[in-house]
Amino acid sequence: MSLEALGMLMLGLLCAAIFVGFPTAFTLLALGFFFGWMGFGWERVSDLMVSRAFFVMSNDVLIPVALFIFMGYVVERSGILDRLFRAIQVAMGPIRGALALATLATCTIFAAATGIIGASVTIMGLLAMPAMMRSKYDVKLSAGVITAGGCLGILVPPSVLLILYGATAGVSTVQLYAGAILPGLVLSSLYIGYVIIRTTLNPALGPALPKEERDFPLGKIILMVLISVFPISALIFFVLGSILTGWASPTEASAMGAFGALVLSAVYGRLNLPMLKESVFQSTRTSSMVLFLLVGSSLFASVFALLGGSKVIENFVLGLNLSPVAFIWLAMLVIFLLGWPLEWTEIIIIFIPLFLPLLPHFKIDPLWFGVLVAVNLQTAFLSPPVAMAAFYLKGVSPPSVTLADIYRGMVPFMALQVVGLAIVFLFPQLALWLPRLAFD
Repeated sequence: MSLEALGMLMLGLLCAAIFVGFPTAFTLLALGFFFGWMGFGWERVSDLMVSRAFFVMSNDVLIPVALFIFMGYVVERSGILDRLFRAIQVAMGPIRGALALATLATCTIFAAATGIIGASVTIMGLLAMPAMMRSKYDVKLSAGVITAGGCLGILVPPSVLLILYGATAGVSTVQLYAGAILPGLVLSSLYIGYVIIRTTLNPALGPALPKEERDFPLGKIILMVLISVFPISALIFFVLGSILTGWASPTEASAMGAFGALVLSAVYGRLNLPMLKESVFQSTRTSSMVLFLLVGSSLFASVFALLGGSKVIENFVLGLNLSPVAFIWLAMLVIFLLGWPLEWTEIIIIFIPLFLPLLPHFKIDPLWFGVLVAVNLQTAFLSPPVAMAAFYLKGVSPPSVTLADIYRGMVPFMALQVVGLAIVFLFPQLALWLPRLAFD
C-alpha cells in the first residue's frame, strides 16, 4: 500500500472512530503512532511524538486557555450573573419581551467575560427559563433566546475557540479578538431585533414584566444596574481593552482577568475554599482535555502530512476548479455538518488544518476565515439533530419543556446565524477593519 493510501485510510479510520464514540485524544495518538510506524518506522514516529508533545507544551500562545477557562468558572460561581440578569430585567421591565431582551443582554456581557458555552446556556436556563415561564412567555421563544445567547461565547472574545484557531492557523490571537468583536455584536443585535419584532407583532409571546416585579424607585433601579453591570464591565474592559490596546499580551491579560474574577467573587461574598477548589478542578479538567487533544492532533497531523494525505486532499480540492467563493461555502458546509456530531475543539484541532493549506491558493485571509468558522460553529451548535445547546438547556428545564419545543425555538435563531454568516462573508471589513486599524 502506498504512503498516500495509508494516509487516507488513517483519516477514514479517525472519522469512523469519532462517530462511533471512541475518546478523540487517545484515537488521535493511537492512529498517529500506528500509521507512523507503518509508514516510516518505530524510531522516527517515536521522535515525532516527543517533538510534537514538547511543541504543544512550550507553545506560550496556549497559556491563556487555562487562565480564561479559570476566569469563566470563577465568574460563573461568583453570583455576578444572577445579579446582572435581575438588574437588566427590572430596568427593561415595561418593554414587551423584557425578559428575553434581558437574557440576550446578559448572555452578551457574560460571553465577553467567559468562553464557556455549556455553562452559559446552563446558568441562563436556570435563571431565565423559570422567570419567563412564570411570566407566560412562549416556551419556544424562551428556549431559542437562551440557547442562541448562550452560544455567543464561541465568537465573542475572550473566546477559547479563537485562541486554539490562532495557535492552529498561526494567526495572532489579539487580531482574532479584534476581528470577532463586530461580528459578535452583529449576531447579538440580530437576536435582539428579532425578539423586538416578534413581541411587537404578537405581545402574547413575551408580555411586559408585571408591575409588582418592577415597582422600584428610579434611583434604586439605577443603583441595581450600576452595582451589577459596572464590576463585570470593568473586568471585561481591563481584559479585552488591555489586549487590544497593546498594554498586555493575551497571557498577561488572562492572568489579570483570573485575578479580577477572584476579586469580584470576594466582593460579592462568594469566594471560599470549596468554590475555589471546584473552579480549579473544573479548569484543570477542561484545560487538560483541550491540550491533550492538541498533542494528539499535532502528532496525527504531522504523520498525515508525511504520508502525503494533506497533498491528496489539496490536489483533490484544487482539481475541482472552485472559485474562492465556492471554496469558502464548501468549507463552511463541511464545518457545519461536522458541528452536528463533534465538539468545536475537535473541529478546530483536527479538521480546520485540512483547509488551511488551501487558503493562500484562493487568496483568503486566514483571520477572516477564522471569524467565519466561529460564526458557523455557533450555527452548528443550534442545528438538529445533535444541537448540544439543546441538551444543555433540557438538562436544567422543567419537565414540561420538551426537546421538541427547544428544537423548534432554536430554528429561527439558527436562520439568523446563517444571516450573520452571510453578512460577515459579504462584508469582510466587519472582521478585518478593527485589526487593521489597531495593528497595521
